[in-house]
Formats: sequence, structure tokens, C-alpha cells
Amino acid sequence: MKLYKPNFWKKNYYNIYSLILLPISILIQLLNLIKKVIITTKKFNIPVICIGNIYIGGTGKTPLTLEIYNILKNMNKNPAIVKKFYKNQYDEIELIKNKAKNFFTNLSRQKAIEEVQNNNCDIVILDDGYQDYSIKKDLKILCFNEKQLIGNGHTIPSGPLREGLSSIKKSQIIVINGNENKDFENKLKKISKNINIFYSKYIPVLSKDFINKKFLAFAGIGNPENFFDTLREFNLNIDISKIFPDHYSYKKNEIENLLNLANKNKLDLITTEKDHYRLKKLGFNINYFPIKVQIKEKDKFEKIIKSYIK
Repeated sequence: MKLYKPNFWKKNYYNIYSLILLPISILIQLLNLIKKVIITTKKFNIPVICIGNIYIGGTGKTPLTLEIYNILKNMNKNPAIVKKFYKNQYDEIELIKNKAKNFFTNLSRQKAIEEVQNNNCDIVILDDGYQDYSIKKDLKILCFNEKQLIGNGHTIPSGPLREGLSSIKKSQIIVINGNENKDFENKLKKISKNINIFYSKYIPVLSKDFINKKFLAFAGIGNPENFFDTLREFNLNIDISKIFPDHYSYKKNEIENLLNLANKNKLDLITTEKDHYRLKKLGFNINYFPIKVQIKEKDKFEKIIKSYIK
């Protein structure tokens, strides 16, 4: 799906389009409620940790999934990451596959978890699946990005949320990527007073090759502006930026056009690690900006995780 997020989805932005689409949003949420009631939930023999979001795309879910995978390995566990197979999410699948030894993907998350159990892994980490009611989760972790938070606060298509903010009651941990936001924390605590709130930030794996260069940056991810901001925060010179839809299937001529534009302006191309895997498939080896996530109060975070996987 080629998704450009409309302006009226943005934080503190509300207009006639949101109002027009509101009845559709209400209908979708009613259908989701019916779905939740009629679906049978399956409990598995090993703990299931779900890393999800309610804001559609760009919340740092996959980097957090990989960080938790490494945390569990350091606890002498044998975790596995499970991701539902979507053809258009080849980028995320390849990224995880290259960083996690135990990775399982299937059209059915339940079947993927069964495969995990058959391979002697002792914990499942679900990358996405917060809205999948067919699986009993032992620990639910919700991701937010401090720059977008909940956008205009409405559900799809009136806003960017998969479900309302009240759905945080289902989760035990919230991780906000970015700067501290006490107003948002207080808002969350009013809904779920016992929720554990943590903050994280991206840590780049910087190459010396990036120093003193000027770049044309492009991205086909959930919130591309966050990527460009991160590049600038780490003092990379971005002269031109280009945005593509999330999980975009690039065409060869589009990348050739970007290369020509970069050469014309004496710039180097740079993109995200996710985009790198899509471009590699086309035979392009473009500079990419690898990141990992760093969790503040990590010891406390690990202690809570440990309490749910006994």
C-alpha cells in the first residue's frame, strides 16, 4: 500500500476532512470491536512479548524489537522474533533476518509461533500484532514517536490511529522515542495509572565516510521527516531530501534519476537501512544510515520484562 499521510492527520491539526471521515472511523472501530468479541484467543506454551503501536507507522517498533531480542539473549534466553508476512514489507523482513538468528515469518502469526516452539526457542517477540486478538500476549509494549505522538488523536481514516488512545489499557509498557513530554505522560497516566513509561533515542552507527560530505537524502518509511531530522542532529549536511511512501517499491529508473540529481549537485545519496534492502534487490548499493535504539533507565526496563517472562 502506498501511503502518504495527509496533513490533517498531524498533531494539533484539525479540519473539515477529519469531520467528514469521522463516521467511517467510528464504523471501523465498531467492526474491530465485533472482531475482538468473536475471535478466539490462543494461549501458547512460551511467553509472548508484543511490540506494537496504535499510530500507523514510524514509531520505532522494529529497532525496539531488535533491542529487546538482544536484551533477552543477554539474559541467557533463546528468543525468536515473529513477524506476519506481508509482501510489501520485504525491507523489514530482510532487516530483521540479517540481525536476528531466530526469525520466523508466516501469513499466520499463530503458525509462526508454533514453528518457534518446534525450534526450541523459549520466548516469542511479536514485531507488530497489537491489534491481533487471536494470540494471548504475556507482555504488551506500545511504541510512540515524540514528534508525532497521536497526531490529531482520531482513528483511521479521520486520523492516524489504528485504535483510540484508551487502548493503552491493554499494555504494560510504553516506550516513547524522543524527548521527554510530561504533558503526554500525564495524559497516559490518566487513562492507565499503572502504566510503565520509558524513553528511547536513536544511536547511529556512523561511518567516517559521512564526515564533510553533502547529501541527497531519501526515504520510504512511516515518518521520513524524522529520518531527515536525525541526520541533521548528527551533523550530516542534507542539501536535498526526497520522500516516498512507506514500504515503497522503488523502480530502477527512479533511483537512476536520484543518482543523476545527486551527481548534478555534487552530492552523495543516503537513505535508511530499510530502504537499503529494497534497493539492494534492484542492484543498487546506496549509502545508508544504520541506527540502534538506546533505552533510558534500561535496568528498570529489563527488570519489568524479566517479571513477565518467568
